Amino acid sequence: MTVGFSGDVAEYYAKFRRGYPPQALDALQTAFALNTDDIVLDLGCGTGQLAVPLASRVRSVIGMDPEPDMLRLAREAAVRQGVQNATWILGADTDVPALGELMGQRSLAMAVIGQALHWMQHETLFRALSPLFRSGGGVAVLSNGTPLWLQDSDWSRSLRGFLEHHFDTKLEASCGTAAQDRLRYAQALKSAGFEGVREVVIEYSDELSFDQLIGGIYSAVPADELPGADDRPAFAEGIRQSLPPDQQFIEDVRVSMLVAQIR
Repeated sequence: MTVGFSGDVAEYYAKFRRGYPPQALDALQTAFALNTDDIVLDLGCGTGQLAVPLASRVRSVIGMDPEPDMLRLAREAAVRQGVQNATWILGADTDVPALGELMGQRSLAMAVIGQALHWMQHETLFRALSPLFRSGGGVAVLSNGTPLWLQDSDWSRSLRGFLEHHFDTKLEASCGTAAQDRLRYAQALKSAGFEGVREVVIEYSDELSFDQLIGGIYSAVPADELPGADDRPAFAEGIRQSLPPDQQFIEDVRVSMLVAQIR
């Protein structure tokens, strides 16, 4: 798992990345019958958008991420919200077998992977995770909406055009949110021995401010490609000028939870 979400990018991630609606947490709790004796792993936890709110529903949460800055901000978020049952571990998907050794006889109730699986070797990961769960436990792969520049709206298409020109690249990767991605993950889960593979979907609309739009972009740019602090006002103004005038930035958010269990 190789990413570049450090420094200012991590700060933007913490401030502007959308959290998950309570209905999503309710659905996860129901799917895995989570209770206050359970341990949950949030793999690729980022700045804690899933781990922190999940903590109140289980005995403990392990947040694992390869970026120290992400973990620092996740820890700070937990402290602000009074969460005391979260443990933060520096590690990637390839470190899951070592985590299993550290846990000894303890079992996981759930491993959640939120908007991060496209960075991981998912087939190998699912096989490594499968022996770590209690009966009825398993994996939930979450996607939290289509990338800002790949949505079906005039403003999103204009944004994509600006970004492709600025970074001299084609922006086509769906970051694991496309239907073909979900199908590929589902097949890999079945091959790894998981059962009851199914998708739970929650949909809602949200309106972004321009600052939220820019912050969301900065949260997704690798640290070595993020415009410098002095260049960001001009970059933001370039985006503003590229977008349709007087248009609201409405997102139709589709939260997909691909759920799979070990019996």
